[in-house]
Amino acid sequence: MHNLFILTFLIMFLSCTKHSSALRGGWKPIPDVTDPTVVSIGKFAIDEHDKESHASLKFEKVIKGDQQLVAGMNYNLTITAADCGADKNYVALVWDKPWEKFRKLVSFKGPV
Repeated sequence: MHNLFILTFLIMFLSCTKHSSALRGGWKPIPDVTDPTVVSIGKFAIDEHDKESHASLKFEKVIKGDQQLVAGMNYNLTITAADCGADKNYVALVWDKPWEKFRKLVSFKGPV
C-alpha cells in the first residue's frame, strides 16, 4: 500500500512538472515558520509519526522548512520535538491539499 502511494505521488508530481510554470516544482524556503498553517502541519507530522510508530514525541516548534507547489503543497519541515524530556530535531515531508482536507505524512526521519 505504501509503495502504491509513492508511485501515485510520483506520477502526480511528474504530470504537474511536465506542464510546470515558474511557480510549480521548485522548493522555496518558508519565510515564517511560525505561520499557523506551518505549525499545524508540523504538529500533524509529529502526531502521525506517533500513531504509526507508537512513539510519544511532543511537538515543540518548526525551526525551518521549504515548500513545493505540486498537486497541493509539499512541506519539508525540520521540527523540534521532546522525546522523553530531551529536545531533538526531526525532518518530516507532508503533502497537503487543503481544499480536499487531505494531509499525508510522506516521510519522517530523525533524530537528525
